[in-house]
Amino acid sequence: MDEPDGGVLSHAEFSYRSRSEYAAAIVAFIQAGLAAGEPALVMVPGAEARVIADRLDDAPGEVVFTDMAELGKNPARIIPEVRAFLDKHPGHRVRSVAEPIWPGRSAAEICEASRHEALVNLAFAQAPIRILCPYDASGLPGSVLADARRTHQEPAAAGTTGKTWRDNLPPGCDRPLDLPPARAEALAYDMDLGPVRRLVADHSRRARLGAERTVDLVLAANEIAANTISHSSGSGVLQIWHTPEEIVCQVHDQGEITDPLAGRVRHGPDDRGHGLWLVNLVCDLVELRTGPAGTTVRMHMRRAA
Repeated sequence: MDEPDGGVLSHAEFSYRSRSEYAAAIVAFIQAGLAAGEPALVMVPGAEARVIADRLDDAPGEVVFTDMAELGKNPARIIPEVRAFLDKHPGHRVRSVAEPIWPGRSAAEICEASRHEALVNLAFAQAPIRILCPYDASGLPGSVLADARRTHQEPAAAGTTGKTWRDNLPPGCDRPLDLPPARAEALAYDMDLGPVRRLVADHSRRARLGAERTVDLVLAANEIAANTISHSSGSGVLQIWHTPEEIVCQVHDQGEITDPLAGRVRHGPDDRGHGLWLVNLVCDLVELRTGPAGTTVRMHMRRAA
């Protein structure tokens, strides 16, 4: 992989088949950056960070570790974390290792992580950053690895071909969401959001979500429904259901979100887009599909074990 030219993004995937290959490639990538005075943000799941950190003990320079299993369980949180790291180092090039997909993630999580990878090409197209994304070739399906090659195509990332971020997006990750199950509770709402909050709170209590998580889900549903009133025809439909693993709350309205990075950019409390930002912070996973036919936001909250 060549060094990025000036402020243009380098966004590369790296397929590995063993833990030793994984660690060696990441350490070499970080060390090359540190030698050039480039600080590094390393976002890998769980114990992998310790293995890498041990090999970098004597390396001079700044290396920051973040547990991707926590940060990236909702992939919409990753771009803001990288942006914050860039903002801490104005005028400097930086490096990042980001592993948003690993064996064991659900199909919905993998789909949203693939959408994130495509959006990286938009969010950082002219940023002074080089990003390396490891993919476990021995544990992930071939279709996921193929999608990774698509989302990491460099010409679109550099913005020199007239392509948009959607050209890098796997088609399977841009289809409408599956319909909610027949057992889902449904509520049509307009200007009064009290019934929305009550239904979400009541369903969450019955599903034993827990008091703190119930407050978070009520907040998230209220924020999305409030966006309906502010930015669409003023009416929408909320549906909520649960499985043994999670509670799922979905809001659909007739509005269209035109900013593909909505909810992935930090805003002030009075800025437009603040509501979706909060939703991404408190929910375990957020799926968003939008277009001329309207917008659907599906919010997932894991139930206690």
